[in-house]
Amino acid sequence: MDRSLEAFRQLLDIMDELRAKCPWDKKQTLESLRHLTIEETYELADAILNNDAAEIKGELGDLMLHIVFYAKIGSETGDFDMAGVLETINKKLIARHPHIYAGTSAETAEEVKDNWEKIKLRGGKKRVLSGVPGALPALVKAYRIQDKVRGVGFDWVHRDEVWAKVQEELGELKHEADRGEEPARIEAEFGDLLFTLVNYARFIGVNPENALERSNKKFIRRFEYLEAQAQKAGKEMKKMKLSEMDVFWEEAKKTE
Repeated sequence: MDRSLEAFRQLLDIMDELRAKCPWDKKQTLESLRHLTIEETYELADAILNNDAAEIKGELGDLMLHIVFYAKIGSETGDFDMAGVLETINKKLIARHPHIYAGTSAETAEEVKDNWEKIKLRGGKKRVLSGVPGALPALVKAYRIQDKVRGVGFDWVHRDEVWAKVQEELGELKHEADRGEEPARIEAEFGDLLFTLVNYARFIGVNPENALERSNKKFIRRFEYLEAQAQKAGKEMKKMKLSEMDVFWEEAKKTE
């Protein structure tokens, strides 16, 4: 037996045994596992950004366990099982890759994405945005919304047009913030600016979620360096001047 198939078979057997004998595993439901699956997904995403192959392997295993767990619960209720899960994704992949399995043509990744959206609409999805999960984080959701409507031609033509829109939205935000009279309007303009920046990111080939998370990590590294250096100098950060902190901050930047 292929090594991968053997390992997968063992995981299925382990799941059966845990579900039968372990008090914690016996207690779980689809709903109780949901937040844990979300957490595991973020841990995998973090490992990918860190380019940590060993961590990626471990987190993929954790996610695989969750998939097997859901399939086991589904088999107990008679709603679905692992074979059905795999058969469904196999069928979907074949149907959505006619350039591989049905003799049609798609020479670029963009053509494949465009065909994918058209096939999904022909397959019964009546609304272009129906496939965007409501529970997605807002930044990821904005990117997916824009990518979806691009698939049916609702998009800017040139990135300069998007940049002009960014500047327009920035001006509108500043106008409302300077007035400071209506918090709801300030929030709305801020949201419009973020949405347009996500659009611009798409046009310059940047994933905004990844970019922001890398900036988060960079800030954390630099701030922790600042904290460490302040502690070495015997200084309490709350009592330091910003100019003193900036010295350590600039040092942190040079170490990267």
